[in-house]
Amino acid sequence: MFSRKETSYSRTHGRQSMLALALVLVLIGTGFGSLGNQATSSETPAAVVTAESATAAPGTETAPTSETTAGPSDAMVEKPSQMGRFEQLKSGLSDWFQTMRNKFVLNFIKNDRWRYLTDGLVITIEVALSAVFFGACIGFFIAIVRTTHEKRHNLGLLNSLCKIYLTVIRGTPMVVQLLIAYFVIFSQIREKILVAIIAFSLNSGAYVAEVIRSGISSIDNGQMEAGRSLGLSYLQTLRYIVLPQAVRNVLPALGNEFITLLKDTSIAGYIALPDLTKGGDIIRSQTYDAFMPFLAVAAIYLAIVILFTWLLGKLETKLNRNGAV
Repeated sequence: MFSRKETSYSRTHGRQSMLALALVLVLIGTGFGSLGNQATSSETPAAVVTAESATAAPGTETAPTSETTAGPSDAMVEKPSQMGRFEQLKSGLSDWFQTMRNKFVLNFIKNDRWRYLTDGLVITIEVALSAVFFGACIGFFIAIVRTTHEKRHNLGLLNSLCKIYLTVIRGTPMVVQLLIAYFVIFSQIREKILVAIIAFSLNSGAYVAEVIRSGISSIDNGQMEAGRSLGLSYLQTLRYIVLPQAVRNVLPALGNEFITLLKDTSIAGYIALPDLTKGGDIIRSQTYDAFMPFLAVAAIYLAIVILFTWLLGKLETKLNRNGAV
């Protein structure tokens, strides 16, 4: 049996254990309570408002809070209105036009850089027109020599020389011909425009010769026989009867040759000739902006080609109406 002392000790020890257990339960309850408060505070304002409105009486009104008005206003900010997009587009276009205006002033207005283009345009037109004229003369001469030899077989040497000329010119690049003319053949001539005109004329003459020869070959042999029966010589018949009809037939091809020659003059900068293209390149080297000057050069070439094409169309219409050159 236990003594009184042992019994009192066991009772005291039991009370202390109960107190410790109660303290632990209180601490655990306090911890769960704080976690519940945190979870409640982390809920969205919309959920809180919904819960309050669900518990409110049917006849009572709920005062608007800052939480209820924050949601829709944020959505309106995230989705810009149509007017806002229009303003952004207008602002972007305004900035772009301002940038283009600044580039235009820098490339053309400042320091009178537009003169590089106007002076180069004059040189380009001068070279192109001169090369077309002399190239046409060379082409007509070669075409007459070749067609005469084909019909009469009495110009063997000239025909052979013309064939060599056509083979060399048509078989080598225009840039190489220009460089050879300037640095080799005409190295003693310092007039760059003159060298360019000679080189482009020789190149154009080869192509014009074949165009004219095809036009003469397209004319019926009866035209030549009719002219000869009227007492005209071979050259007179060729000049007054055959060539006018041949030119009318090949006029579109001759116009195309002029357009090609006009664009080929853009390589004149290889011999430091300040033509239109070279003028645009000079502006680019000074402003470090290639877009605006080269765009202007392309626009000028395009305008010239469109104008010449329109004039050529008018001439063709007139010739077709009159039936002669």
